[in-house]
Amino acid sequence: MSVDWLALEKKAKAWIYEAAGMVKQALANPIQIECKSNPNDLVTEVDRAIESFFYQKIQAEFPSHYFLGEEGIADELDSLTGTVWILDPIDGTMNFIHQKYNFAISLGIFHEGQGMIGLIYDVMNDELFHAVRDHGAYINNEAIVPVKERPLHESIIGLNAKWLIEEKNPYKNPLMALVRDVRSIRSYGSAAIEIAYVAADRLDGYISVNLSPWDYAAGIILLEEVGCKASTFRGEPLDFLSASTVIVGKPQLHKEMVSSYVGEEL
Repeated sequence: MSVDWLALEKKAKAWIYEAAGMVKQALANPIQIECKSNPNDLVTEVDRAIESFFYQKIQAEFPSHYFLGEEGIADELDSLTGTVWILDPIDGTMNFIHQKYNFAISLGIFHEGQGMIGLIYDVMNDELFHAVRDHGAYINNEAIVPVKERPLHESIIGLNAKWLIEEKNPYKNPLMALVRDVRSIRSYGSAAIEIAYVAADRLDGYISVNLSPWDYAAGIILLEEVGCKASTFRGEPLDFLSASTVIVGKPQLHKEMVSSYVGEEL
């Protein structure tokens, strides 16, 4: 049975706006914070509540669909067979806790392994970056204009500077060389927002040494609709079932970053 992806996007948008209202309401009260793998890997009851909200909505309306979320509310998946919703309920939890700003709800919908719908909602800025495969990418229903290629020395990339000071990081030297040669770097603390910014021509590229699928699933669909590229540091396709290195950018810049910097060192 064929799927009306535009209709499904409309429903997913409505759920995102409803979830965002829940997030804003939660910000008015004290937030319970927990650590996961380390003191900087934070989770709140709001993360879990938003993931549960989406999971219950999907189960009720699309019981044959599968779900993959950061907080692990559903069973683990070993394939992208069928229709899979990949969710980060709050991408940028540290920003959510410390700043109450610069965080997003990130949702990618895949069908038989192919990204079909990408939604990244910057909650506090009220900016919804959204795309349906082969229908273009938008910000709040305004079409995103084609990205403008810039040479490396005029480019601004998103990068967490902490990777540059970690002695055991095998990517330290090539990343330092890249930072030396670009115009500037930025770090917003939300991978989803930074990838959306590449699609929207607010950044030229974005790099992360270690991201999970829910961090980049939605953003990859946005990137594809505007002609940008995404891969591992080796230039290989990203894995949407396990963590990966991630490098995204405008086509020529992405090629240069992979071949001249990170990729050649591995």
